[in-house]
Amino acid sequence: MLVDWRVGEQWFWDTLVDADSANNAANWQWVAGSGFDAAPYFRVFNPDRQLERFDPHREYVHRWVPADEDRPEPMLDLKETRQRALDAYDRMRRS
Repeated sequence: MLVDWRVGEQWFWDTLVDADSANNAANWQWVAGSGFDAAPYFRVFNPDRQLERFDPHREYVHRWVPADEDRPEPMLDLKETRQRALDAYDRMRRS
């Protein structure tokens, strides 16, 4: 989405019952690739890949997310947004 990691952190802070300032901030920095232990710039978090890897039978998803017919359309095209992120990293590296 190319937004500051603090946007996601703030949303979860306002939404989670068990929000924790240290855990939330560190997790969002890691996911955004901007924390002190950030992954290489080319690592772009992909929720679909994580779903396939860690919840292949959709047990967790079916517990917490509405049924397929009630689920909203995806907000983003992950392939497109991944490329936008890589292009932005490349521009930043070159400047």
